[in-house]
Amino acid sequence: MIFLYLFIAYWVVLLTFIIVNLVKANPQRTLAKDQNKLRGTGISFEEKSDTEHYFILHAVEDGIERITYTPKIRKHEAPILMLHGMWHGAWCWEPWQKYFAENGWEVITFSLPGHGKSTKQRTIFLCTLDYYLAFLRDEVARLPQKPILMGHSMGGALTQWYLKYLGDDLPAAVLVAPWVAKNSYADGAPLLIKLDPIGALLTFIRWNTSSYVRSPKRAALLLTTEGALVTPEDLHAQLTNESALVTFQHMPPLWYPPKGLHTSMLILAAEKDAVVSLKGLKASAEHYGAELLPISNSGHNLMMEATAPETVKKIDNWLKKQEII
Repeated sequence: MIFLYLFIAYWVVLLTFIIVNLVKANPQRTLAKDQNKLRGTGISFEEKSDTEHYFILHAVEDGIERITYTPKIRKHEAPILMLHGMWHGAWCWEPWQKYFAENGWEVITFSLPGHGKSTKQRTIFLCTLDYYLAFLRDEVARLPQKPILMGHSMGGALTQWYLKYLGDDLPAAVLVAPWVAKNSYADGAPLLIKLDPIGALLTFIRWNTSSYVRSPKRAALLLTTEGALVTPEDLHAQLTNESALVTFQHMPPLWYPPKGLHTSMLILAAEKDAVVSLKGLKASAEHYGAELLPISNSGHNLMMEATAPETVKKIDNWLKKQEII
C-alpha cells in the first residue's frame, strides 16, 4: 500500500510542477527580460575554415554556438537562419548549409542553451518555449537584416511563436517537419506512444525526454529511415537531453496559432515521419495559407535523409520564386 501512496504522491507533485511552470511561462513576461546570463563574456571558442565556395566560422560567443557559412560569391542579401529541434544543435544542418552556401546564400545555424556547444544556462527540465524564443529573438536581432527563418521540429514551433509574438515581417519562413499549428501534443503523442511505449512511460516517470532517444537504435527509429546520411551511432552521440515542459506548451489553452500571416511560408512533411503526422501538417498548411511540400521516403530529420539533396533543391527553388533579394 505504501508504494501506491508514493506513486500517487509522485504524480501529484509532478502535475503541480507542470502546471506551476507552464503558468509562469508567459511569453510577454519572458521576452521583457534578457535571458542570456552569459552576455558579454566574449568568445570562448573559434574555428575558421576556407573552402572552394565558402568560408566557415564556427564559434561560441556569449555562451551561444553559431556556425556561419558565408559564400565567396553571394547571390542573395537575405541570410538564412536555421533553428534545430529537440535534442539537436547547430550541427544537424551541415548538409543543407553546404548546399545553400554553394548556391550563394549566407547560412547561420545556432544552438539553443544546453544544446550542441552552447552553454547550459538553465536546468534543462525547466526550459520552456518562451525561454528558447528569447534566444531566437536575439539571433534575429544581431543580423543586419531580417533573415529567412528555417526551423526543424521544435524549431518549427518556435518559428511559429516568433511570427506570433515578435513579428510577422520575415522574408520567408520554412518549417521543416514542424510541430503542427494547433495542438502538437494531440498530434505527436499517439505516434510516439505507438512507436515506443516504453520511452513514453520512462519520459513521464523520469520527466526526461532523452528516454525517446536512449540508444542509437531508438534515435534512428524516431528520427531517420534506412539509408540516412548519418549512422544511428553518430546521430545518437550528438543528441542531448530536452525539456518535457515544451511538449505541453504548443497546445491550447497555452497556445493558439496566429491567423492571416503575411510572411510567405513553406511546410515540409516527411512521408515516414514518426514525430508529426502528414494529416496534421496538411491542416497546418491550410491554417497558415502555406505551401505544403511532401517528401517521400523520408523520416523526421529531413536534413539527414538520403533525399536531402533533392529536398534542399526544392526549398531553394521555392525561395527563388518568392523573389527574395
